[in-house]
Amino acid sequence: MSVKTLLLDGKPVSAAPDETILDLCREHGVPLPTLCHLDGLGDIGACRLCLVEVKGSAKLFPACTTLADEGMEITTDSPRLRGYRRQIVELLFAERNHVCAVCVVNGSCELQEVAYAVGMDHVRFEYRHPATSLDASHPRFMLDHGRCILCTRCVRVCDEIEGAHTWDVAGRGAECRVITDLNQPWGASQSCTSCGKCVQACPTGALFEKTRTAGGMVKNRDFLTFIKNAREKKQWIR
Repeated sequence: MSVKTLLLDGKPVSAAPDETILDLCREHGVPLPTLCHLDGLGDIGACRLCLVEVKGSAKLFPACTTLADEGMEITTDSPRLRGYRRQIVELLFAERNHVCAVCVVNGSCELQEVAYAVGMDHVRFEYRHPATSLDASHPRFMLDHGRCILCTRCVRVCDEIEGAHTWDVAGRGAECRVITDLNQPWGASQSCTSCGKCVQACPTGALFEKTRTAGGMVKNRDFLTFIKNAREKKQWIR
């Protein structure tokens, strides 16, 4: 296995052939904001918060889906990147109905955490206030489209970990919505196993347990890494 050498924020580092820039940043304690990334799931580069600069290229690269390459000179923090990241978070808040004070994950929401990290103290864009629906048809869980940021974590965890692929994405642009079973109510889904993995994987209050009240839900996302590692090591096969 050949090791690659490159510069990360001016410091020489080495990377394995299959390491992404995000892997490298986390290995060396370099903070990068993310919302669509979750350990244990495949990356798709949806949120664009982990964009980095690579010397010699005018475009920005998503760190979660870009492999570290020999001779790269990577910049993870610059005025340009900070501006883009704050703008992305502001647009996420403006696109849907994120009222933190009455959200079940207020205080433990990843979108909140990223907003603090990028220094977002107000939104410069006009709020869209879309008329979004609430699906309470499932006996245990609820879906609030107004808080969804389309990270597709629910889609990927249901497909890659649970193997049911109950969730998917429908629509285009601002009309995109996550759906279950060809846009059937969640409670009417015949493929859903009610495992709750999608609820725990969701970074916001879009998916939550019915018994929770405002600020009363803390999600556990470490179980995905545990499940994936156990499966790879065949710990559950006798």
